[in-house]
Amino acid sequence: MTTMEPSTQSLFAADALLPGGWARNVELRWDASGQLTQVQPDAAPSPGTPRATGPVLPGMPNVHSHAFQRGFAGLSEFRGQAQDSFWSWRTLMYRFAARLGPEQLEAIATWLYIEMLESGYTSVCEFHYLHHQPDGTPYATDAELSLALLRAAANVGIGITLLPVLYQHSGFGALPPAEGQKRFIRSTDNMLALLQALAAPCAAQGAVLGLAPHSLRAVAPQALQEAVQGLHAMQPRAPVHIHIAEQMAEVDACLQWSGQRPVAWLLDHMPVDARWCLVHATHMDEAEYARAAASQAVAGLCPLTEANLGDGLFDLPRWEQAAGRWALGSDSHIGTNAAEELMVLEYGQRLRLMQRNVAASARQPHVASHLLLQAVAGGAQASGRAVAGLAVGQQADMVMLDAGHVALAGLDAAAQLDSHVFASSRSSAVEGVWVGGRRVVEQGRHAGHCPAQDTFVKTRAALIQED
Repeated sequence: MTTMEPSTQSLFAADALLPGGWARNVELRWDASGQLTQVQPDAAPSPGTPRATGPVLPGMPNVHSHAFQRGFAGLSEFRGQAQDSFWSWRTLMYRFAARLGPEQLEAIATWLYIEMLESGYTSVCEFHYLHHQPDGTPYATDAELSLALLRAAANVGIGITLLPVLYQHSGFGALPPAEGQKRFIRSTDNMLALLQALAAPCAAQGAVLGLAPHSLRAVAPQALQEAVQGLHAMQPRAPVHIHIAEQMAEVDACLQWSGQRPVAWLLDHMPVDARWCLVHATHMDEAEYARAAASQAVAGLCPLTEANLGDGLFDLPRWEQAAGRWALGSDSHIGTNAAEELMVLEYGQRLRLMQRNVAASARQPHVASHLLLQAVAGGAQASGRAVAGLAVGQQADMVMLDAGHVALAGLDAAAQLDSHVFASSRSSAVEGVWVGGRRVVEQGRHAGHCPAQDTFVKTRAALIQED
């Protein structure tokens, strides 16, 4: 499967969402490496420059993905006990994960990454903890499953930040791993060796390599410190992502173990800074919100998954008032639509506060414009990639909306984006997508859509068959 090659290195947009807001008559130019060299508002189109047929947006980074869980999405929506929770869902997910091999993982990831591109994501941070064979023994090539993810991303043309996960324990206090976790386990030295082995293949396709200590419950303090130090000895700017404070049961267990809440413990014991992404961070107290925002770490929010798992609601206004940075991820991929994540994020705040138009600002009074710009800026930081929007020096990751879509037709650009997010009735208004200047989606479809979809369906069917 190959991506469509660009016929030009320029695009003229009557409307484009730049980092400072909407601009008219914008000429965009990029070089052979896919980096934007000109973003000129109030321009006349140069001869031969193609014209966008709808508003042009910055591509959205997806900062939290467990690719294999796309094959499991929708398969746990039944009551298995008197009170289902994240933890009962996790048991079912482990059962599914135990069946996956490299070919199945690559097939699922290939389809998932096409879905992401078609919905407006242009890069993904892959929080990858499925490392070994089902019995826990390493593959002959230790990086086998990581390489499957890199191949999937390269084949469909999505940017990737690969985050191998350090997972060692089943709970706070270095509890031994459970049976369902044996595929995830690596020693700290073994993880650092894996990172060394992955450096060259990542560099070869322009991927960023980082590290994901799974959580405070899964990595003990000394291992956490040694792993992060080892990573940054190799690559000082490498991103670090960690699950934190997703569930109240996790907060309570952390308090019992350490006397501190998870985010407070992390800030007191680790050098948390702009390289870090605090995934979920759902349950913080007032001091944690202020301190975490001041650290310049990104909060990685996954509204659809957090709703599906009953995690709770992040306090977005409090975070933004503290100048906190945030980004979006699709996590378990119960949904893979960037616009839908934005919608659910806003609606969660409305339900919590009983107000409307919560995520807007004086500078960006349109909710979708504000949300998209914040998510792109935070996503670029968390991914360690130059994908911070339509600006010179950034990668030419762009999304063009379909101005003729029934939800958008006849509206101005800001209202078209609002309607794409809030009023498209789950039908996509994405017409075109470019990654690094290469057009990978045209008329709403990726060139590999049909074969990848067929392979995914067959793969999932085989995986869920009764033993």
